[in-house]
Amino acid sequence: MAVSIRLTRRGKKKKPFYRIVAADSQCSRDGKFLEILGTYDPLTEPAAINIQTDKLQYWLDKGAIASDTVKSLIAKAAK
Repeated sequence: MAVSIRLTRRGKKKKPFYRIVAADSQCSRDGKFLEILGTYDPLTEPAAINIQTDKLQYWLDKGAIASDTVKSLIAKAAK
């Protein structure tokens, strides 16, 4: 089972809200996931990014691969 760290979409139509999750790479975008690692709200100014770094580091140490979007969110959150 390959684990990926990616976004799942929540919220209403035209009002997106995302969760950053660790999920099996073969599951659908909004399907099952293993653990919630944080949230991302693009509608606020500036965009709100909340990441639980201890959980994120745990999954990265286990070999999970972050998507390109999640990598950029991690970099923005670190600033």
